[in-house]
Amino acid sequence: MKDQYNIIDNFLSNEDFVNLKNFVTSSDMPWYYNEKINSHYKKNDLTCYFTHNFFNNSNQSYCFKYLLPILNKLDLKSLIRIKGNLYPRTNKIEIHKPHIDYIFPHKSCIFYINTNNGKTILENGTQIESIQNRMLFFEASKLHNSTSTTDKKARININFNYF
Repeated sequence: MKDQYNIIDNFLSNEDFVNLKNFVTSSDMPWYYNEKINSHYKKNDLTCYFTHNFFNNSNQSYCFKYLLPILNKLDLKSLIRIKGNLYPRTNKIEIHKPHIDYIFPHKSCIFYINTNNGKTILENGTQIESIQNRMLFFEASKLHNSTSTTDKKARININFNYF
């Protein structure tokens, strides 16, 4: 069975996108180190990434306001989580272990901040390219993978989970 997903390129207007990208890639954006990319972390695993919780458990960061142009375009009733992900460049593409975001059905999407050779890999093996200002809508309660990048300093995206 084919995974259900939808891609919208140029999701934001150029002005809204540039404003968001400029902030997320600036030294004003607080990124937090995580040695575990997901629950499949092994002690000798050398991968890591940086995250920012824009929204989690009804708490929002002061950076939340930068996401309003995206939120205004989503058909959402309630937020579960919004998490920024920054995967540092690696010498070879690292495919992270498959994971699910939450075990219950919900809406989800990934917004790509920069173009790079990293991918989002869906349960059936479909590989979604990381292209700036692209939005990928998919069911994050199904297995999916993230990857690192080798052609940019970092792979940056923002993951939205909502009802």
